[in-house]
Amino acid sequence: MATSEVEALAPLATPVPDGPTELPFSELQWSTLLAIMDTVIPSIRRETTTNNKINQLTMSDVEYNKTVKHLKQTMANSPDSGSVDEYLDEYLDEKPSDNQRFQAMLQRTLSTFIRDDAKQGLSLILTTLNTRVGSLMLTGYATPFQDQPVHLRQTILDSWRVSYLTPLNTVHKQMTLIAKSTWLKTSPTYHRISGFTPVPNHYKPGSHYKYEFLQFPAGPGPEMVDVDVMIVGSGCGGAVCAKNLAEAGHRVLVADKSYYYPPEQLPMSEEQGAVHLFENGGAEMTDDASMGVIAGSAWGGGGTINWSASLQTQSFVRKEWAQDRGLTFFETAEYQNCLDRVCHRMGVSAEHIRHNHGNEVLLEGSRKLGYHAKAVPQNTGGATHYCGHCTLGCGAAEKQGPVVSWLPDAAKAGAKFVEGFKIERVIFDQANGKKKAVGVEGIWTSRNKNGGVNGPVSERIIRKVIVRAKKVIISCGTLWSPIVLMNSGLKNKQIGRNLYLHPVNLIAGVYKEDIRPWEGGILTSVCSTFENLDGHGHGVKLETTCMLPSLFLPLMNWNNGLDYKTQALKLRHTNGFISICRDRDTGRVYPDPTSGVPRCQYSPSAFDRAHIMEGLVALAKICYVTGATEIHASIQGLKPFIRDPDEDSTSEEQEDPGVTNPRFREWLEELRRIGNKPPTGTFVCAHQMGSNRMSSRPQDGVVDPKGKVWGTEDLYISDASVFPSASGVNPMVTNMAISDWISRGISKELRGANGKVEPRL
Repeated sequence: MATSEVEALAPLATPVPDGPTELPFSELQWSTLLAIMDTVIPSIRRETTTNNKINQLTMSDVEYNKTVKHLKQTMANSPDSGSVDEYLDEYLDEKPSDNQRFQAMLQRTLSTFIRDDAKQGLSLILTTLNTRVGSLMLTGYATPFQDQPVHLRQTILDSWRVSYLTPLNTVHKQMTLIAKSTWLKTSPTYHRISGFTPVPNHYKPGSHYKYEFLQFPAGPGPEMVDVDVMIVGSGCGGAVCAKNLAEAGHRVLVADKSYYYPPEQLPMSEEQGAVHLFENGGAEMTDDASMGVIAGSAWGGGGTINWSASLQTQSFVRKEWAQDRGLTFFETAEYQNCLDRVCHRMGVSAEHIRHNHGNEVLLEGSRKLGYHAKAVPQNTGGATHYCGHCTLGCGAAEKQGPVVSWLPDAAKAGAKFVEGFKIERVIFDQANGKKKAVGVEGIWTSRNKNGGVNGPVSERIIRKVIVRAKKVIISCGTLWSPIVLMNSGLKNKQIGRNLYLHPVNLIAGVYKEDIRPWEGGILTSVCSTFENLDGHGHGVKLETTCMLPSLFLPLMNWNNGLDYKTQALKLRHTNGFISICRDRDTGRVYPDPTSGVPRCQYSPSAFDRAHIMEGLVALAKICYVTGATEIHASIQGLKPFIRDPDEDSTSEEQEDPGVTNPRFREWLEELRRIGNKPPTGTFVCAHQMGSNRMSSRPQDGVVDPKGKVWGTEDLYISDASVFPSASGVNPMVTNMAISDWISRGISKELRGANGKVEPRL
């Protein structure tokens, strides 16, 4: 489809809530911050057009023209030749301080999504950079940072990467990450010149269930609601529970702090989707800034923004949970029935997959190297679903997640829904010396008069709501469910502990072909050769990753501004891959002392990092044997491997050395030598598990084998937080199967063991 056609049929806009009206820092600090942003994404001009040598990176006309010629070679189907030079000039010249959208998003990120202690630390550094003594100490120059020419600022910024001062390492990592991400979401030129299409080809909104949400009038006192089962959270766990319990004849209410967006508003733009669909605007970081934590915060939870991968719990994980953890259910035929039941409902299959270039590379590269790789079943109901934008919502409504399948089933059986409800606590009575859950209370915020969530909050209804229930199920996810328990007064020391994150490092391969990696199913293949590196089920899987610009490119190394702008334009020739670890070692979730939102204390251990490194080496080899011309690793300080075309020109009499090529082997040795210990290694995670783990004994976990919270009555957890350890596969199907088991048990308790109404498929 032509670009004009794509633009003519696009999702409806989803305006974001009003941003902050005040800067998070003083005017002088903000000026210094923008100088840092302009250093990461600088204005680059040829010498004959430069008019500001402080804020413009100047190149000789010869070097500039050479750069433009190189960039033109990366622009397959580039704009018409008469305007390409003009477009490239605009692209190279743009910088954040000239972009109001960039500044507004930066202001929102720092004011709303960055925790207070991190802001205070950044504030101190920005202030120090504005003094002669402080600047001398942090930069080696007495001149304040923002008064330095941009080429010197780049040198200073890079020096922070290797500084012996940990706060400077952190500032380098966070500032470059924020600058790259914000620029890619707000750049006025990048989409046009890179060829990226923010709307999927052949876009057509799918049919969908017409949700009706409970509405409450304004009033001074709390609104009271009475149900049989209160489910807090609409994600993969809560949605399965809702279907099963509603179909068993129980009065079910599902509430979520997020809001529903229909297919005609999906996929969202990267700029709007970050705010509407992800926890903390997609800016969540572990305490030590070693890892980005990506979690869904939408109606449908992670099932709204995941990548359709539908892998069942593997035998060695089930054995560990049953035999080592004493949870015998996981080796029973009944657990397999639960797995099969949830997969059947979603039409999980690998039969209709059409692999894109990246997934074909993973399969073919694995074959050439003797690794084991296979297709990953998809929850797309038998549809091919060749779309790479689903992490911003599935506009085709083909992904059979909670919003498309489980919650409509629940509604048809009588379940009710509330969006915009943020739980404050579970309400308890005392019964037989135990806390007996009898409901929840929280704050409901309506939409505005136009049905959106933008505009001032003062124009929306805000009301306390108390729900009385016979059973309460908390399905708020691994980050929020332990916070809800803590806020409700539960003191079990295991709450929030045993956090698993499936940490990843990335490899990028650049190819000659115009592969448009944002098109096609995101994750349709997996290599499992390295999944059991310790003999106890810990290792890595090799997978493809989402290739939307602002979700992939920020994880690539920043060396200098010109290099980064150059690499960003190669996206259409690039495949990204992840070495995803089944982590042995854990962290914890706890509430921020100021805001109360979840915080993660976690750093990938040396044990787990070693496994991830094995995966990185294997991925680099896959890229090499499939013809990548450049190979990049998300390891700071490691130069990319650049293929020499002459090295691969072998006659019929010569043997092709493949991955034994001496220069490539030297690069792999350098990769291992530098290593991936933070902050050198850039880590990210999209799976959170275990913070309310299931256990056979009260002292070892938070919930019993049926999902009931130890030491309570009628309170259950049903989400990935109950995993006894890391699943080792994308957690959706495991989460759903456990929730199927838990909810069926709750139904039997409510109706009696001989209840006549059973949930249907």
